[in-house]
Amino acid sequence: MKSNAHETHDLKVSFQSKEEIMCPVCDTVFHREEMLSGSGRLIAGALTDELHRLYEPSVKYGELFPLAYQATVCPCCWYASTEKDFLQFPHNMRDTAFDTQYQRINDTGLIFPGIDFHEPRELFSGAASQYLTLRCYEYFPKEFSPTIKQAIAALRTGWLLDHINERRPGEHYDWLAVLFKRKAFFLYNEAINRELEGKEKLSGLNNFGPDTDKNYAYEGALYLGALLRLKYGPRKNTELRISQLGEAKRTIAKIFGIGKSSKSKPGPLLEYARSLYEQLNKELNETDE
Repeated sequence: MKSNAHETHDLKVSFQSKEEIMCPVCDTVFHREEMLSGSGRLIAGALTDELHRLYEPSVKYGELFPLAYQATVCPCCWYASTEKDFLQFPHNMRDTAFDTQYQRINDTGLIFPGIDFHEPRELFSGAASQYLTLRCYEYFPKEFSPTIKQAIAALRTGWLLDHINERRPGEHYDWLAVLFKRKAFFLYNEAINRELEGKEKLSGLNNFGPDTDKNYAYEGALYLGALLRLKYGPRKNTELRISQLGEAKRTIAKIFGIGKSSKSKPGPLLEYARSLYEQLNKELNETDE
């Protein structure tokens, strides 16, 4: 049987899973594409302040992007979600999702033209898959913790757009990346607020990511809510910004024990939290002046 694996330098980087999947929206049967990670394909690089793991290009396989393979996407109607939730699509939303498939496909094509999910996944279609995940969690009820999953998908879309911009500068993908990170800022803080108000629990999420290499749990979500507020939050209303940054500073200080010794928090996250606390403090002091 002919392999459908995505190949770079004539070497496989992905494969089609043996298990058949039936789309719960349009009944299309397909195979999920999985990324191969062994044999030196992934060479871990730096971790960004947004908790995005960078990877060094492999001599054999070139540049690989694990996030491009995380979402499961129906190649026909372009319904997308995490692998875990894909087959648990709410039945009462099926007609809505089916009827809006062409709008979903057209909107995605405006941002990511030329995408075909029948073809092997790459950076461009990987970014589109995360965008579709962001959109499709609108169909899920609160029991699935859709808001935080949308937040993660928005942030991942922004990251992949950053990588696209590095390869296609001058085509405004950097601007699009910022838009999605602003969306992530709103969704992260909305998810946290809904949890605190008892409107939507975060228990429907097992792995907070936000990337694939490590689960930074609820503390990571709180950190990102504060970081994204600092980097991508609104700036025009000075009084509101001071209030929001002050709240972010108090959250970081309380959760990460800034000013105290702590051996229980993940090392990189604690260091980034300390740096964020200093940045928040600096801006707040400058604004006061």
